[in-house]
Amino acid sequence: MRIVIVGAGAVGSYLAERLAYEGQDVVVIEADPQRARELQESVDCLVITANGASIKALEDARVADAQLMIAVTSSDAVNILASQVAERLGVPKRVARVQDPTLREDLEAHGVNVVIDPVESLAKELLLLVLRGGASEVVEFAGGKINLFGGYVHAGSLLDGITLRELRGRVTGWEWIVGAVVRNGDTFIARGDSKIEVGDHVLIMANGNAAHEALQLMGVDEHKAKKVFILGSTRLAILTAENLVRAGISTVLVDIEADGCDELSAKYDRLVIVKGDPTDINVLKSEGIDTADIVIGATGWDEVNLLGCLVAKALGAETTVARFSRIEYASLLAGNGIDAGVSTRLAAANEILRHIRRGHIYSVATFQDTTAEAIEFEVGEESEAIGRTLRDIGLPKSAIVGGIVRGDQAFIPHGTTEIQAGDRLIAIALPEAIPSVEKLFA
Repeated sequence: MRIVIVGAGAVGSYLAERLAYEGQDVVVIEADPQRARELQESVDCLVITANGASIKALEDARVADAQLMIAVTSSDAVNILASQVAERLGVPKRVARVQDPTLREDLEAHGVNVVIDPVESLAKELLLLVLRGGASEVVEFAGGKINLFGGYVHAGSLLDGITLRELRGRVTGWEWIVGAVVRNGDTFIARGDSKIEVGDHVLIMANGNAAHEALQLMGVDEHKAKKVFILGSTRLAILTAENLVRAGISTVLVDIEADGCDELSAKYDRLVIVKGDPTDINVLKSEGIDTADIVIGATGWDEVNLLGCLVAKALGAETTVARFSRIEYASLLAGNGIDAGVSTRLAAANEILRHIRRGHIYSVATFQDTTAEAIEFEVGEESEAIGRTLRDIGLPKSAIVGGIVRGDQAFIPHGTTEIQAGDRLIAIALPEAIPSVEKLFA
């Protein structure tokens, strides 16, 4: 598929890297010469230095031959203009990042097929992490009927040092499956003879009401957050704060530039605004950071989020979650003061990849330290898998089906589970297996 990406910021560059790695025909248009040069040197794609909203730039990128145009610059106006031009030049699908809610009305008339807002999506993701305190990832599928829980295996947990086949005989009473394991930067799809080790990052599929059991399996203590600190006053910080107080969670927002948040504080009784340096030990101490159940680093700077979370952890905060642009930070620091990492780059990828994958795709989830994807899709009426069991369909070893939604039922499948037309499957797959999964079920 030929894909034109307008904007090589954190989101655009990540998408270019991921899609080029998959073998997609990627062209990126970036106005900043230095940023364009850096991307060209690191990613196997064509990079054009120009304004992505200009007709000439899009023509130079042969956008008329593209099946998809993704506009993800920091400017809503540029993204909308690029979509308008792309529509006139015949691009069938145009995805635009639009953060201003007032601009989202009638965007179809302005050439935008799909609107994404990774910051808004990430704020919802942070709410799920807070509500399921202790997990490194929480992804809901089929409206929460099937959930994916990510976490790091603790010493003494039920998973520690045992094969999954042995564990299956010991852990009963609820349905679960370990889908994937990340160990020392390498990912493998879990099988019955897979042995889990302390420190492994595991992705567990379970029914939506089994969060406590899934975390307990990893040795993670689930704790209900009553008080959350948010470091920063970015749009992500503000949206997250609003989500938390609406959920009944007391929230403290700390930032030296929090002057514009006074009106927000007056609106919510459970929200306290502190104007101070989010990395200052004295500021955090005086506000009672040691009483925080979760601290979220949500500034626009990786270094500030990192330092603020490490200071909070040292002062007694139970759990820390940091926003990163450089995703490698998240995997490097997991378990060393940072309990979970989140990224707008991943949030954007999750929204966009479902428009690239073949078939009827409901959602896609990507992760901070692995190229694996969790894909929720519908089994097509002409799928060769219909009427056959999971054991017999020839699924690649680098993919696994972790959940099925059939009508009003949601369940964790077994090898003897027979596939039916219209089933909604949640598969976890490594990049090399995705084309086979698409072909098998689409």
